[in-house]
Amino acid sequence: MIRTVLRELPRAVAYLLSGVLVGVPLLVVLLVLGVLGLALTPVLVGLPLLAVAVLSGIPVGALERRRLALTRTPPPPGPHAVPAEPGLAAWTRLRLTERATWRELAYTALLAFVLWPLDVVALFVALVVPGAMIGAPAQLATTSSASGDARIAKLWLIDSYGQALLCTAVGTVLLLALLWPLVRYAQVRAALARLLLAPSEAEAERRLGEVTRSRARLVAAFEAERRRIERDLHDGAQQRLVSLSMTLGLARLDAPPELAGRLAAAHEEADQVLGELRELIHGIHPQVLADYGLPDALADAADRSVVPVELDVDLPRFAESVESAAYFAVREALANVGRHSGARRARIGGRYADGVLSVEVWDDGTGGADPARGTGLTGLSDRLAVLDGTLSVHSPAGGPTVLSLEIPCPQR
Repeated sequence: MIRTVLRELPRAVAYLLSGVLVGVPLLVVLLVLGVLGLALTPVLVGLPLLAVAVLSGIPVGALERRRLALTRTPPPPGPHAVPAEPGLAAWTRLRLTERATWRELAYTALLAFVLWPLDVVALFVALVVPGAMIGAPAQLATTSSASGDARIAKLWLIDSYGQALLCTAVGTVLLLALLWPLVRYAQVRAALARLLLAPSEAEAERRLGEVTRSRARLVAAFEAERRRIERDLHDGAQQRLVSLSMTLGLARLDAPPELAGRLAAAHEEADQVLGELRELIHGIHPQVLADYGLPDALADAADRSVVPVELDVDLPRFAESVESAAYFAVREALANVGRHSGARRARIGGRYADGVLSVEVWDDGTGGADPARGTGLTGLSDRLAVLDGTLSVHSPAGGPTVLSLEIPCPQR
């Protein structure tokens, strides 16, 4: 108990003192803006001042959410939406129509007129008065009063060292008794601020929807960029390499014997580069996935695997982002099987039921796979999370290893 109080006391005092430092100038600003705004409203000059007074709750709310960290209270996220259009006018219109803005204004007024005076009272009663009582002997010794008495905390007089020592004892007991209530007051004060400044349930759902839509847009943009890179490589670099290979092949026919060997080596090198480029294009986004869907793409991945793979997949077509995420998760799983597991065989199963795509990759390897060790599965899990999907790995020591992914999605 005592350790907890001593650990939390500096944070509580810092929170309450900073509240006073924020509240005093805030009171002055609100009074000035309010009085001038109301006085100048008939000539329309006061309307912008009143608007500034209303919007002043936004920076105050942001500051107060940050100050909550002083009491170990988790700061809530901001409750405001992102304007659909750029510019100050769009931002102002949106803020003036949000409930969060008016809630922050109410808290700002509460802080300026009620809360910081209560903070002062709490600090004065819990720290200043007991501190002055503890220092009564020193105050009595240094008093400049002709009568040799001293007024403690401007409240009562003492005129002897006996009274001063008694005052010190009472002040010590009072200080120890009031430290925990002071800490609790600061915590309750912070909880009130969090309650008033945290997003409402509707605002939190709206922000979650915005995040979900933003993540979906990022996935779509990523897929579009990958397809563009694939198209550029296919139509540009690959065609140039094909042309170069044909040119070298024709040059070999007419070249003198001393150059034929070099041209043959160059021709072979060009063919190898062309093969590597085709593999790269296939890895970016296999054409079979775009043309025929996930079952055929998984069959192609199974054929390319270094470990024999049994395929049991019965799936319809899905959105490109869903098919791509599932395909690359399976590709990464098969790559890990070939590189790390020591497996002799593997199996891919895929089903679609109740609006959920489920794919499972099994192998009979040594097990012990851990996504946290940088196997590439962490990135795939993040990618599936964008689609509200999940990826799990069950890999006990000695095997077998089972990678399962689920993505809620409609079929195309």
